[in-house]
Amino acid sequence: MIRRFASGVVLLILWIVFSGCSDKIGNKNPDGKTTGRPPVAVDVIKAVKTDFTEGIDVVGSLSPKFSAEIKSEYAGIVTEVYVTEWVKVKKGTSLAKIDAREMEILLQKAGAAIEMAKANLLQAEVSGNRANREYDRLLKLKEVGLVTQQNIDDGLTEKEAAAARIAAARAQLKVAEEDLQHTQTRLSKTLIRSPIDGVVSFRGVNVGDLVGEMGSPKIMFRIIDTRTLDLTVTVPSTEMSRLHVGQSLTFSTDALPEQKFTAKVMFINPVVNDSDRSIKVTAEVENVSEQLKGGLYVKGRIITGKRTDIIRVPRVALLSWDVPGKKGDLFVVNGEIANRRTVQTGIVMGDFIEVISGLTLGEPVVVRGGFNLKDGDRVSVTQVNGG
Repeated sequence: MIRRFASGVVLLILWIVFSGCSDKIGNKNPDGKTTGRPPVAVDVIKAVKTDFTEGIDVVGSLSPKFSAEIKSEYAGIVTEVYVTEWVKVKKGTSLAKIDAREMEILLQKAGAAIEMAKANLLQAEVSGNRANREYDRLLKLKEVGLVTQQNIDDGLTEKEAAAARIAAARAQLKVAEEDLQHTQTRLSKTLIRSPIDGVVSFRGVNVGDLVGEMGSPKIMFRIIDTRTLDLTVTVPSTEMSRLHVGQSLTFSTDALPEQKFTAKVMFINPVVNDSDRSIKVTAEVENVSEQLKGGLYVKGRIITGKRTDIIRVPRVALLSWDVPGKKGDLFVVNGEIANRRTVQTGIVMGDFIEVISGLTLGEPVVVRGGFNLKDGDRVSVTQVNGG
C-alpha cells in the first residue's frame, strides 16, 4: 500500500515537471527577438524629404516711413482752415490761412521802396553821364589851352563822385529788392501748405486760433504717407551673423489674418541694446494698396537661407530628445518588429524636426503607441499617415 502511494507521488511530480517544460518549449520565440506579448497597435509615418526656408522669427510694429508735423513759422490768427482729418492731400496743397493784412501792407511798402530806389538810380546815372561828358569836354579844351589843370582836376572829381552815387543807388536798389523778397517769403508763410503727399491724420487748429507764437509746441496738422511703411523688429544678438541688408521679411497681422506681406531689410542697428542684448532691424514695406496701417502689431520671419532634400519626422515620434546634444530616440518599424534607434537631429520646422543621420528616406517611424513599446516588440500597424 505504501509502495503504491509512493509510486503515485513520483508519477505526479514527473507529470508536473514535464508539463512545465512543455509549456516553455511551446512559448519560446524561434527568432529570439519577441516575447509572448501580443502585437502592440501603433501608428507610423514614413520619413520624407522636404525643402525648408531658414529664418529668424520676429515680432514688431509698423510705422509710416514719411510723416510731417506742421507748425506755423508766422505768428498770427488763423482765418481759414481748408482740410479736416482723413483727407488725402498732395505736396503743396493749402491747409490753412493766417491773417496776413499786416504783411500785405509791408509788401506794398517794400514795392514802393524799390520804385524809389530805381528812381534814385536813374537820377544818379543821369548825373554820371553829365559828369562824364563835362570831363571829356574839359580834356579837349585843355589841348587848345582854354582851361587850367585845376579845371581838369575838378572835372575828374565830379566824374568819380557821380560814379560813387550810381554805385550807392544800385546798392540801395538791391537792398530794397531783398526787403521785398523777405516780405514775400514771410507773406507766403501765412498760407500753410502740405510738405508731402499723404493723409491728414491729425488736425489741431480751428479758425480764430493763435499760432506761431515763440516757443509754442502747438501742432497744426500731422500728415502721414502710408504708401511706404517701416517695420521695426528686434533680433537676439546671437543671430546677428545671419543678418544682412537686403534680406526678405515675410509677415502677417491679426488685422488681416488671411494675408501675407513682404518687406526688405534696409537697416541693421550697429549698436546692441544693453538691456536685452538685442539688435534693432528696420525693414521697408511697400504699401501701395494702403491696406496696412501705422501702429499695427505683426509677426514675421526674416529669411536667411533655403535648404533642400531634408529628411524630417514629426516631433511626437521622438521618445527622448537631447536638444543641446542634437540627438534623440525613436522607434523604426521593420516588418512586424519595432526597433529603438538613436538619430542625430537638426533644425526644428514647426511640428517636425530634421533628422541628419540614423534614418533613411521612407523608413516607417512610430508616431503613436510608442510609450507601450520595448526594443524588439512585435507591432500591428493600424494606420499609416502621409509624410
